[in-house]
Formats: sequence, structure tokens, C-alpha cells
Amino acid sequence: MVHLLESVLLHVVDITIVLFEFMGVIVIILSGIRGIYDYIKRNPAIRLNLAQGMALGLEFKLGSEILRTVVVRQLEEVAIVAAIIALRAALTFLIHWEIKVEQESE
Repeated sequence: MVHLLESVLLHVVDITIVLFEFMGVIVIILSGIRGIYDYIKRNPAIRLNLAQGMALGLEFKLGSEILRTVVVRQLEEVAIVAAIIALRAALTFLIHWEIKVEQESE
């Protein structure tokens, strides 16, 4: 019974990780396309829109990394996942800081 539940949990987490990663990539791609469109139209809010899209995409990817901690088995894997989480959290923090500065300058 426990092995069955563990197997189900692993499959659910693996599928969810892939979905979160996919959503993050899609959001970042769409934000880039919108950025190109805003650049062509000379939209003054291009930096703000692009930063917000990248922040949202990184939030999805950060969520997938947090879920990945559920399925790690070895200490090396924990260290790698922790480093990835730290880097993505730092990027998200910097992007949110840039958004705040951009909003204050408008």
C-alpha cells in the first residue's frame, strides 16, 4: 500500500513539474514576443511589461524546483536543487526590484 502511494505521488509530482516548467517557458516566450511587438510599436512600458512577464515565468519555474525537492533521494541532488532555487529566487528578486523602480519612474 505504501509503495503504491509513493509511486502515485512520484508520478503526480513528475507530471506537475513538467507542466510548471512548460508553463514557465510559454510565459517567457510570450513575454518576449510581446516585448518585440511593444518595441516595434514604441510602447514606453516595454521594460515593465517584459520584466513582469519574465518574473511570472520564473515563478512557475521556481515552483517546479520546489516540487522537485519532494522527489530527490541523495544529498548531492538536494544541493543542486537548493542552488537552482537560490539562483531563480535571486533572479526573481532582481526582476521584482526592477519592476518597482520602473513603476516609480513612470
